[in-house]
Amino acid sequence: MNKKRPAKKSESQKDKRQRAHEIVSILEEEYPDARCHLNYESALELLIGCILSAQCTDKMVNTVTPGLFRKFPTAEKFARADRLELEEEIHSCGFFRAKAKSIINCTSALSEDHGGEVPKTMDELTKLAGVGRKTANVVLGNYYGVPGIIVDTHIKRLSNRLNLTKNSDPTKIEYDLQKLIPEEKWTFFSNSLGDHGRTVCFARKPRCEECAVSHLCPSAGKF
Repeated sequence: MNKKRPAKKSESQKDKRQRAHEIVSILEEEYPDARCHLNYESALELLIGCILSAQCTDKMVNTVTPGLFRKFPTAEKFARADRLELEEEIHSCGFFRAKAKSIINCTSALSEDHGGEVPKTMDELTKLAGVGRKTANVVLGNYYGVPGIIVDTHIKRLSNRLNLTKNSDPTKIEYDLQKLIPEEKWTFFSNSLGDHGRTVCFARKPRCEECAVSHLCPSAGKF
């Protein structure tokens, strides 16, 4: 375990950026294969998976999507889906009525405005039903290779514990982290910090004694 740094009353933006870079380097060693945990073979499948993952685990989504994508292989098929049939298919993901509505409206827009293809820009993606900045960054970063900070529940919790932000609003957190993390590392940082939140830095009882970045974390040992 690395020796914890002496506590500072304040930290300059330069020092915080340096600490963030060190955190990224350690995460690269700890989670070299960090990735999105949704199963997908196309941008459309990843987009639909993200919509389904709201208030639902990736594991549950991955049990639903194979059959779902066989039945609705294109945006046009989703757009023309019977609402009740789609609700039944995605029922186990929770909030199935709202999600079915979002999927149909989203894929209708894809069919009508984008030739059935998932767009490659933040502005276009966030105009789609059920798509916010988090989902857009997942698709852009993990499918199209456009770097993005993905602020999910793990990144929100850990970025505050690491004192990389003091905000609770996801968009403000995203912008705070963009100033600290090298742009080419944005997607990796999000995926790897998410893995760290799932395996080490738990919400209630973080395993600080086993944490590879505890010496860089102002919250270490305080839970």
